[in-house]
Amino acid sequence: MSLPPASAGITLSSRTPTLGAHQTRACPNSLLRHGPWVLSCYIDFALPLHEKTLIARIRGQARRSGVLLDGGTGIGDDCAVIKIPRGHEALVTTDFSLENIHFRRAWHPPESVGHRCLARGLSDIAAMGGEPLAAFLSLALPPDLSQRWVDGFINGLLNLADKFKVRLAGGDTAASPGSVLADIVVLGSVPKGTAILRSGAQPGDGIYVTGELGASAGTLSLLSRRKTKLRPSDFPRHFYPVPRIEAGRFLRERKLASAMIDISDGLSTDLRHICDESGVGAEVEQEEIPVAGIGRSARKVDFGIALHGGEDYELLFTAAPGKRVPSQVAGVKITRIGRIMRGRKVFLRERDGMKRELPARGWEHFKLARMGAGL
Repeated sequence: MSLPPASAGITLSSRTPTLGAHQTRACPNSLLRHGPWVLSCYIDFALPLHEKTLIARIRGQARRSGVLLDGGTGIGDDCAVIKIPRGHEALVTTDFSLENIHFRRAWHPPESVGHRCLARGLSDIAAMGGEPLAAFLSLALPPDLSQRWVDGFINGLLNLADKFKVRLAGGDTAASPGSVLADIVVLGSVPKGTAILRSGAQPGDGIYVTGELGASAGTLSLLSRRKTKLRPSDFPRHFYPVPRIEAGRFLRERKLASAMIDISDGLSTDLRHICDESGVGAEVEQEEIPVAGIGRSARKVDFGIALHGGEDYELLFTAAPGKRVPSQVAGVKITRIGRIMRGRKVFLRERDGMKRELPARGWEHFKLARMGAGL
């Protein structure tokens, strides 16, 4: 990663910051409390605040997030020091949140963007049956972005971090030529040898999902058609999705899941991922797939959206025939939707009883980019 010369990542130093020969402008009086260097602000690096001031602001907000890990340190050094529990293995995941790909400022409040950014990483930890420990945020900001937006983004991220006791332990900041780019890295852990992989499905296993499917993609469809904004509180599964950490932990502790993945790209695509990694096929029942309702009226989304839409962040897992999978885990409904088969094909049994091969038509970044599609 190429950074401006004055950048020191999200590490804070006791050295007095130097501005060098950068262009300057007057700063609002409200910023003077953040330190003497705010009297001169970057224009050429195009951050809402001087970078060290921005990092100090984020560090102040982050002090309330999560818990201090025993024997570890967070923001303030070149690297965070994080202690992995004895007898555990580390889980590490990273996800981009890109403006006009994963969100639009005109549609999504900054708190929602920050929440969704962290939710992507936490959902990956949940899919392995793991416990999240710490998060690292790299943030590139454009010149037209207000500090109020950045504060809202960080607050949304930290509110979700508080819920799961995750520490914001570091990251990086940089200038962006025209849009917001955020990369979240989440560190988690799982007892040695117990991580639930995509590769464990066997013929005869049942296929299950948590929650309901299609709420996020259905909301996105509404956003693309409406001229007015939607009320986030009426569409929480899109604006503020909840990663299924507790459900993933339950399935791992009771050794129920033979394979698991989170539904981020759509059921049809993520089921194909499990089948490819496990070397198996699958058959799912249209009648059994739980279709989400959205908005105040809880209107059901189209079945195609539930089947192919992404960003549900529910868990898709398989379980051996002898396992007794409960109908609800941690307050979340569990639904059996099909079974694992021999072979490598995936089929959908439709309501009319006909069985047809199910194509993977979920989210695919580079395919959409070639088609010139954004959101």
